[in-house]
Amino acid sequence: MTVRVSRLDNGLTVVTDPMPNIMTAAVALTVNAGARHETQAQHGIAHMLEHMAFKGTATRSAAEIVGAIERVGGSLNAATSHENTVYAARVLAEDVPLAVTLIGDIIENSRLEPEELAREQGVVLSEIGEAEDTPDDLVFEMMSETAFPDQPLGRPILGTRDSVRAMTVDSIRGYLSGHYRPGSMILSAAGAVDHDSFCAMAADAFRMSDGREASSFAPARYQGGITTRTRDLDQTHLVLGFEGAPTGSDAFFTADIASTILGGGMSSRLFQEARERRGLCYSIYAYSWGFAETGLFGVYAGTAPKDVADLSDVIRHEICAMAQGVTEDEIASACAQSKAGLLMSLENCASRAEQIARHLVVFGEVLPAEALVARLEAVTAQDVSALMQRLAAEAEATVSIVGPGAPEAAAQRIAAAYGSGR
Repeated sequence: MTVRVSRLDNGLTVVTDPMPNIMTAAVALTVNAGARHETQAQHGIAHMLEHMAFKGTATRSAAEIVGAIERVGGSLNAATSHENTVYAARVLAEDVPLAVTLIGDIIENSRLEPEELAREQGVVLSEIGEAEDTPDDLVFEMMSETAFPDQPLGRPILGTRDSVRAMTVDSIRGYLSGHYRPGSMILSAAGAVDHDSFCAMAADAFRMSDGREASSFAPARYQGGITTRTRDLDQTHLVLGFEGAPTGSDAFFTADIASTILGGGMSSRLFQEARERRGLCYSIYAYSWGFAETGLFGVYAGTAPKDVADLSDVIRHEICAMAQGVTEDEIASACAQSKAGLLMSLENCASRAEQIARHLVVFGEVLPAEALVARLEAVTAQDVSALMQRLAAEAEATVSIVGPGAPEAAAQRIAAAYGSGR
């Protein structure tokens, strides 16, 4: 493995992963600050800052930023999650210095002007409206808010209409200065890069110096419960959730294998039983999300309102059946799917650049692919059954439904099947 890690004098971590015979490179700045680092009054501000960073710096206008990267055939983008914000660029090898310079500029020198904020508030309000108009997005937001009530981890990353309208340039600057510190940032690159040269570029582009400790967030408290929204739709959208496992833990790898067996593909138990044999739905899948100290595990499905009860019974039946046991063939197939996804992602510069930074956050080091594959292969049928036994018999469920009619009654029925419901 060719990964190298350095820490600059100002605290910025730099990590590179050269890829032979690649003529392009991906550069990513991972800031360990996201929606979980917000106070209630700052709700949505991490995402707004991501938008505002591209709206002009002390030396470049917004048009000049995108013009500079697109003139060389590159791309520049960003994304906000609950636990971090990533600013990423993809360029030809000779344009890596430009990518580093642009990312450094938008982080260190953003103008954050009131006129641009007013425009971006309108853009984000449209994003919120789009999410609310998309029931299979809305139902997941409802599930998160119910699983982690009155906590940053449960709040929508976009914020609310009121919180977005209340944002000011000063409040954004406050979040920026409080959380965007060199010690909380990782600049990574994969592809056609040289580590020593890349470190020199990073030192030149990121001149900020802040000796304060990296920001943190309060541990999440999973609660569970029921939330429903009546909508005049042709389908009912259902999410069943349980507390899952932290990213990087052995339990997380078990949950990954379990979710694949339960609903991770066309050969999964839920797809075969609910869709192929019974025709109860078009879309159904299981999910496993990991966070620093907790996670979420569950099932999403969209079905006709008349089939909600039958479909929820199928989901319950398959969870209970897996609690009784899974086959070695199922374990092997799920492991192969996860292994293939992992190894295929390593062939992509952008995925690799973000992944090596993520490893440093989660594991404190960049793990070779072989180590991750070994952890997947270490999951046993007994591990998976033990997880499903907890869900079937002990777990507090989260049930969220968006659809026509009276979804509350359906949600209560589903929650009661798992010994919960309120």
